[in-house]
Amino acid sequence: MGSTCNVIKSLAEGLTESLSAKFMVAYADTTHDDDAKLPGRLAAGACLEFTDQINFSQLIYKQPITPFMQRQLFSDADIVFVNGNHQQAKAQVVIIDDNKVESLRKRVGQLTKVELFILTDNGTEVFDFLKEVVPSWQEVPVLKITDLPALITFFAGKLQTNKPKLKGLILAGGKSERMGQDKGRIDWHDKPQRYYAADLLKNYCDEVYISCRDEEQKETIQFEYSTITDTFTGLGPYGGILSAFRHDPDAAWLVLACDLPLVDNDVLQSLTANRNTARIATAFKNAENDFPEPLITIYEPKAYPVLLQFLARGYTCPRKVLINTDVELLPSPANNVLANVNTPEEMEQIQSIIRNSNVLQNAK
Repeated sequence: MGSTCNVIKSLAEGLTESLSAKFMVAYADTTHDDDAKLPGRLAAGACLEFTDQINFSQLIYKQPITPFMQRQLFSDADIVFVNGNHQQAKAQVVIIDDNKVESLRKRVGQLTKVELFILTDNGTEVFDFLKEVVPSWQEVPVLKITDLPALITFFAGKLQTNKPKLKGLILAGGKSERMGQDKGRIDWHDKPQRYYAADLLKNYCDEVYISCRDEEQKETIQFEYSTITDTFTGLGPYGGILSAFRHDPDAAWLVLACDLPLVDNDVLQSLTANRNTARIATAFKNAENDFPEPLITIYEPKAYPVLLQFLARGYTCPRKVLINTDVELLPSPANNVLANVNTPEEMEQIQSIIRNSNVLQNAK
């Protein structure tokens, strides 16, 4: 805010062109044309019109889009550039333009969190009235509108700083009916798998939790391990993931199931190193069916509302969510390390693989 709409649009376009290579960028504005006619079938009474434009999709609503709908529509975006001449935003970038000083003075009530001052060719310093309303204005960075590389660096740095913390979730709440015993308690690597997996994730996550289906199961977890009890009950892994997001909706969650005993540091290093925060999730491709493997996946905070939307439509399969959303899909790791163990027969096969691997390591 603080300059003409053309200047704001041009600036947003230049920033978007660079930042969109790594981040999901969106833009919000309001038209100046008060006499604009309803387009297409909306003029005939339609409430909604969708057009596949081949290179992009176009969706036109007749009714106003409420703030709640806006949050839903923009939930995929890492950053939304807003024309502050027309709309309010959570934070503000103030353009210092002598030609628009009175217009800006009228909008000082919108300044809730100023993060940057931008000087135009005819704006040499921050206006005095801004110094009165912007707390600690001296600490706010000042850049020139002609220095696009510096502006790009500023916003890219903000986005990197705001990267969601990564927390770990061990899915150990299943009843393991086909296995005939609790898979989280099986000693694949000289300790129960739920603890072994939790210890693995501690190398990559700020905090690690073991998912429990109920309070009764929670009581069986050793006190040194943190837990999250399902608040979305009866939904299997889906409920565990949703319960983790309810616990902390602003974190990204690295989810690992107890029935993937061959997962090791190499696999987790690959997953975290290739994490793409611009996507809903980062997952490996399943070697057998080329679908995403949902039980060793990083779910970003933007996945939470998507998971809830699928649940509202009756879907409780995390793989179906990943298949139908924007996911960073990584090649399947070698040596079948994502092998899933659900039966005693599969358990024997995996135990044999682990024994042979240990023999080879001891022989080195």
